[in-house]
Amino acid sequence: MRSLNSIIGCVLVALWLAGCSESDTTAGIEIGNPEIARNIGLTADFSVDYSDAKQVSLAKEAAADENVVIDTFRLTLTEVRSYCSFYAGMSVDLESGLVLWPYEENPAAVLPISFTDGEFVKDAFKNINLQTEGRLKEIGVAFEIGKKKGYNSIYGHIRKNNKKVPFVYELSGIQLFSLRYHYSQIDVQDSVVNLSVAFRVRRFVGGLDLTAATVGEDGIIHISEKENSDLWKSMNERFVPSFQALRYEYTNAEGKTVNGYVDDIWVELSGKKNKNLVSNGSFKESSEDWILHKQLNGAADTTIVKDGKSNAMRVHVTKGGEYSYSVQLLHENIPVVAGGTYKFIFTVWSDVEGIITARLGGYIYNDSTNGFQEHVDVTTTGRSYEKEFKAVRTDPFARLDLNLGKSERTIWIKDVQLIRIK
Repeated sequence: MRSLNSIIGCVLVALWLAGCSESDTTAGIEIGNPEIARNIGLTADFSVDYSDAKQVSLAKEAAADENVVIDTFRLTLTEVRSYCSFYAGMSVDLESGLVLWPYEENPAAVLPISFTDGEFVKDAFKNINLQTEGRLKEIGVAFEIGKKKGYNSIYGHIRKNNKKVPFVYELSGIQLFSLRYHYSQIDVQDSVVNLSVAFRVRRFVGGLDLTAATVGEDGIIHISEKENSDLWKSMNERFVPSFQALRYEYTNAEGKTVNGYVDDIWVELSGKKNKNLVSNGSFKESSEDWILHKQLNGAADTTIVKDGKSNAMRVHVTKGGEYSYSVQLLHENIPVVAGGTYKFIFTVWSDVEGIITARLGGYIYNDSTNGFQEHVDVTTTGRSYEKEFKAVRTDPFARLDLNLGKSERTIWIKDVQLIRIK
């Protein structure tokens, strides 16, 4: 059996400069997803959705006059993974994530899934444990296109001249694929975390004229490499992005890897212009969404204090450590788009004049700077600092680092904003 806790408990190795803190919790800062910590199980449901191409919580059934209906759609589930950031020493490949299923004792296990039957998986996942000191980013699922009849094609029907005409869309253009779901897409219930994997029919066929396809001698529209091939190619490009996930990756029949973001889901998550992408930047919700990270002989504690009518985070650095990043105040899960123009704003002061470093990076170990890294002169009176920058790469989980270490001092920080302006 493999769970997050069992994997974490097996091998504990300090990650050099990887954003890992001491294992004890820090005053004023909560490590991990509080809601996930209380809900350790995982279930999953699989469905076909006929709603408009936008994020929905419940799959919509086909209307009586639906133009395209899927009657049979089955795939083979091969893997479930979690992707987290960790602030305790452990040996984890953050990019590859942790394999939650299949379990170690049966690594070749697969699970047949019927989307059209509304499959709900509980028993097969009963040994999955999501309780962890990590902060959950994504849950990933992987599928293979089976060779067995019923698992290598989608069967359905269209309305043509007020009659139902059956079709068969061959999935031979895709070998295998994986989907990754943003933590905000995951439903947290009383005792479990549920993942909904929905295939959106209207996104899949919207704008395509299936009524113009050639009907075979058997009365069926065959959509394959040899029959209605142009339509087949268009449907191949649409197939994987039609799932309601954040991002995807698939291998086509030629062995080429294709990956990307599901555009409507990513647009919704990436935030509107002129909106603060730093949640709780005003500290009205105490220290929620902030992480105090201590390493390399750094020590500090935090308190939320009043400054006039607003709140401020007071960081008391009791031991500066060897580097500026020996003490860090971090904020994760900031969505940025490559080429987008952003403005970073915050107010800072200290009881001792000096320098801190502000940068935008990522949660992956040793991740490179994404847009800006600046040394900020901190005085004993409050100063509002602004920095305009362009994001170098798209990242749903960019991390703001405020490096406060190397000297003993008390620092106050408030009104933290990161806004997309172009």
